[in-house]
Amino acid sequence: MTMTEDRFTTYLSLGGVAALLVGAAILVALFKRRGRKWHMSITLHLIQLALLCTLVLTLRHLALLLVHDEAADLGFISERALNLTASFAIICLVLNQLFELINRLVRRQIQKGSDPTSSRVLSRVLKVAIALTFLFLFGEHFGIGISGLLAFGGLGGIAIGLAGQNILSNFFSGMMLYFDRPFNIGDWVRSPDRKIEGVVSEIGWRITKIITFDNRPLYVPNSLFTSISVENPSRMTNRRISTTLGLRYEDADKIGPIIEDVRKMLQGNDKIDQTQDLLVYFNAFGESSLNIMVYCFTKTTGWAAWLQAQQEVYLKLIEIVHGHGADFAFPSQTLYVEGEPATRPAAPLSQ
Repeated sequence: MTMTEDRFTTYLSLGGVAALLVGAAILVALFKRRGRKWHMSITLHLIQLALLCTLVLTLRHLALLLVHDEAADLGFISERALNLTASFAIICLVLNQLFELINRLVRRQIQKGSDPTSSRVLSRVLKVAIALTFLFLFGEHFGIGISGLLAFGGLGGIAIGLAGQNILSNFFSGMMLYFDRPFNIGDWVRSPDRKIEGVVSEIGWRITKIITFDNRPLYVPNSLFTSISVENPSRMTNRRISTTLGLRYEDADKIGPIIEDVRKMLQGNDKIDQTQDLLVYFNAFGESSLNIMVYCFTKTTGWAAWLQAQQEVYLKLIEIVHGHGADFAFPSQTLYVEGEPATRPAAPLSQ
């Protein structure tokens, strides 16, 4: 067998090994998606990492053979460059597997009921800490010295601070959002100062993503929350029912009994929170009606459940008013025609 045939056989063997490693890594990735147990996930991550690192080393060995092969004419590629590339690829693979493992852990904790905001912030902190650890451990291998990093953190940090004030402002505002906790992921928030209303879906380093009620994503810089008022209706303890019953002036003698029946109806409603204010009072002489204020709070904070409770109360109000032979007023005017006796008013005309 000639030297050329030996090299061809070697290249073919290494290529076959690389293909087998790629196939095995793909199979492990498929199993990893289906795996539900935590210890199984760690095992699959380690197996996939081992396969991918072996693939990188195999490709590095194949590249070194090609560089030293005069027939390939790849002498312009240095052995050091190949070693650095392989080392960088392995470090990236390790970081990628660690980050995937952290993401899987975060999803698992959220499914168990952990706070999504805390879990995601903790995952980001872990990722940054791991990345910095690798940078300090292997930076020298790539020509990045610790002293250089410290110098960059001094002079370079000042330059970056001046050039990226908005970025830094958003970053520190995001940290304050985490510590102050005016809202969490999944909360319904709105701002009376700006046209911001929706459900928080993500709190990032720089921006907060809010899904509006027409299902449009709204991206708000974190620094904006330091200068505006933010209302968090998700943290309400009750929802309010507040309305006014406007009765006709000819039903003035029925106001008292109607008020008593409305108050009893609300006090006997198991959907109304009796520990909160419950007010039913005749409180105003309107232009065309006698007004009764009805004010109470439901036990539920869910919108649909609140609408159902409010509907039941409103239907009961109609029933009580009609049950007393009264009716609701509507805006009206009395028109007097000149020349007719003042004692003979014309019929009221509705507006």
